[in-house]
Amino acid sequence: MTRLRRGRPIIELIGTLVSRSLKGWFKPPRHLLVLFLAVVVLLTATLVWLSWQRVQQDRALAGQRLEERREAAAELAVAALEKSLLEVEERLSALSRLPAGEAAAEAYTYAAGLAGDSVLVLLRAGHLEAFPAGRVVFYPIRAGAPSVPASTFAGVETLEFLREDYPRALAGLRQLVRSSDPLIRAGALLRLARVLRKSEQWRQALATCEDLAKLGTVPVEGLPAELVARQARLALLERLERREELAREASALYRDLQTGRWRLTRAEYGFYLEEALRRLGGAGPREGLESAMARASAVEFLWTAWQAIRQGEGDPQGRRLEWFSAQPLLVLWRASSETLAALVAGPGLVESRWLAAVRPVVRGHGVRIALTGTDGRAVAGQAEAEPSRQALRLASVTHLPWNLHAITVDAGAELASSAARRRVLLSGLSLVAVLTLAGGYFAWRAMSRELAVSRLQSDFVSAVSHEFRTPLTALRQLSELLVSGRVAGDQDRQEYYELIAHESQRLGRLVEGLLNFGRVEAGALEFRFEAVDPAALVREVVQEFRRESGTRGYQVELTADGPAPPVRADRAGLSCVVWNLLDNAVKYSPDSFTVWVEVEREGPWIVIRVRDRGLGIPPGEQTEIFRKFVRGQAARARSILGTGIGLAVASQIVAAHGGNITLQSRPGEGSTFTVRLPITD
Repeated sequence: MTRLRRGRPIIELIGTLVSRSLKGWFKPPRHLLVLFLAVVVLLTATLVWLSWQRVQQDRALAGQRLEERREAAAELAVAALEKSLLEVEERLSALSRLPAGEAAAEAYTYAAGLAGDSVLVLLRAGHLEAFPAGRVVFYPIRAGAPSVPASTFAGVETLEFLREDYPRALAGLRQLVRSSDPLIRAGALLRLARVLRKSEQWRQALATCEDLAKLGTVPVEGLPAELVARQARLALLERLERREELAREASALYRDLQTGRWRLTRAEYGFYLEEALRRLGGAGPREGLESAMARASAVEFLWTAWQAIRQGEGDPQGRRLEWFSAQPLLVLWRASSETLAALVAGPGLVESRWLAAVRPVVRGHGVRIALTGTDGRAVAGQAEAEPSRQALRLASVTHLPWNLHAITVDAGAELASSAARRRVLLSGLSLVAVLTLAGGYFAWRAMSRELAVSRLQSDFVSAVSHEFRTPLTALRQLSELLVSGRVAGDQDRQEYYELIAHESQRLGRLVEGLLNFGRVEAGALEFRFEAVDPAALVREVVQEFRRESGTRGYQVELTADGPAPPVRADRAGLSCVVWNLLDNAVKYSPDSFTVWVEVEREGPWIVIRVRDRGLGIPPGEQTEIFRKFVRGQAARARSILGTGIGLAVASQIVAAHGGNITLQSRPGEGSTFTVRLPITD
C-alpha cells in the first residue's frame, strides 16, 4: 500500500510533464506568429492598395469609354453632315443649269419642304426670284415696272401746285380715273386722294385710298398701289385722330410687311416699316422680324456675290455661315454661266433636316450634337458644356461651315455603373480580408492558375494577331495598288491577283483553324466519315502545300508507293492534320529547307510521318506541346509566329478517328510526327 501511495505522485508528475510537453509542441513559436501576422498585414495592405489602384483605373476607364463614344459620334456626325450638304449642293448645281422656266418650277417644288426660316434663291442677269413666296421682305433690286409719261398728269399738277386750283384739279383727276389704263388710273387716284386731303374732304380722300388699294400690285411711282394707298390712309386716319382704326391699319400693314407682301428695296421697306411702327407707338410684334431681315440681308449678300461672279472675280460655288441681324444663316450657292442657285438655311432648317438626320447615326453613343460658328456663337443645339464632356471638330479641319460639338448626355449612368463595380470590388475585398486566414493557400493556388491561363490566352491573342497581320497587310497593299491603278501592266496585275488569292487562302486557313479550335473546345466538331485513300489525300495536301511553301524556298519530299488501304476518315479533318504538321515542320526549320513525308502500312495501321531537320523539341516539352496554347521555348526565343493550337486540334481530330499521334525529337536534330490511323475492314 505504501509503495502504491508513493508511486502515485511519480506517475502524476510524469503525466503532468508529458501534458506540458504536448502543449508546448502544439503551441506555435512566438516569432512564427509574428511572421504570420506580418504576412497577413502585408497581404491585406497590398490588396487594399491594388484595390485602390483598380478603383482609380476603373474610373479612368469609365472616362475613357465616354471619350471614345464622343469621338466616334463626332466622326459619324461630321460624315453625315458633309453628305447632307453635298446632296443640297448637287441639287443647287442642277438648278443653276436648268432653263429659267424649268428652274423656277423645280425650285418651287424643292422649296415647299423648307423650314420657315429658310429660302431658295435664283439669280439671273437683272432678275431675282425667291421661293417660297413671302420669305424675303426686301430685295437688293426693284422689279422692273412700267410707268406713265409725266405729261399725262402735267396739267392737273400745275393746277394743284402752282395755281392751287383744287376744284379744277379734282375735275381733271376724276376724268383720268375713268381711264381704262390701270397705270393712269392708279396715278390719278393717288393724286386725287392728295388733292382731296388738301381740300379737307376727308371721307372722300379715304374712299379714294380704298379704290387705289384695290388695284393691288399695279405700280404707281414705282411702288405697289396697295402699299401707297394704305400709307396714305394711315396719314389720313392720323390726321383725323381715329386712333382705333389707325392702330388696326398700322398693325395690318406691319404684318404684311413682315410677310414680304410687296417687292421693296431695303430703303423702301425700312421707311414703311418705321411708319407703321411709329403709328403703333413702337410696340409692334417683333416676333420673326429679325429672322426676316436676316434672310433679306442674306439675299443682298448673294446678289453682291453674283455680280462679282459675273465679273469673273467671285467664287461660283461656296458654303458660308454668316451672321445677319444677329441671326446665323448658312448660305450655299452654285453658279453656272447664266444662273446662280442658292439656299439660305436658318437654324430651323439646320435643326429639322440636317441635325435630325445625324441623330439616328449617333444613336447609342449617349451624345447630343450641337453646332457653333467659328467665333463660338451657338447655331443649333445647346453647345454649352464642360470641355471634358465634349468632343470638338473645328470647321477649319472638317471644312464644314460650323464647329461641331459631340456632348455626353448622361455621364452619370456610366459613372453609376462604375460606382456599382467599385462597391462590389470593396465588398469582395472585405470578404477576402475575412477569409484570408482560412483560404490564403487556396486563393494563392487559384490565382497562380488564373495567371497561367491569362498568360496563355494573352500569348494566344498576340500570336493570332501576328498571324493575321501578314496576309491582311498584303491584301490591303495589293488592293490599294489595284484600286489606285498603279499597276505597270497586265502581267503585274495578274501577279497581284494571284497574290491576293494566295493570301486569301492563307487567311481562310487561319480562320478555319480557329473555327476548328472553337468547335473542339465546345465539343461541337462534327465529322463526315467515309472510306478515304490516305495516300491520295496526303498527296493532294502535299501538292497544295508545295505551291505555298515553294515561294519561301522549302521542298516537300513525299514517299507513298501506290494507293494505300482505305481508312475511315473525314477528308477535311485529316487534311487539316497533315497541313498543320507540314506547316509546323516548315515553321520550325529555319536552316533546313526540306521536309519528308511518308505514308505506309504497319500491320492494322496506316502510318503518316512528317519529318524535318529543324530546331527539335526537348524531352520535357514533347508532351506539353499537344496542349492548347503551349509553344516550345525555342519558338518563343526565336520569335517564331504561331498560335499554339495546331497540334492540340490535330491530336483531337486524330483521336476522333480512333488513332493517335506521337513525336520523336532531339534538340538540334529535328522532329518526326507520326499519325496512326486504323485501316478500314
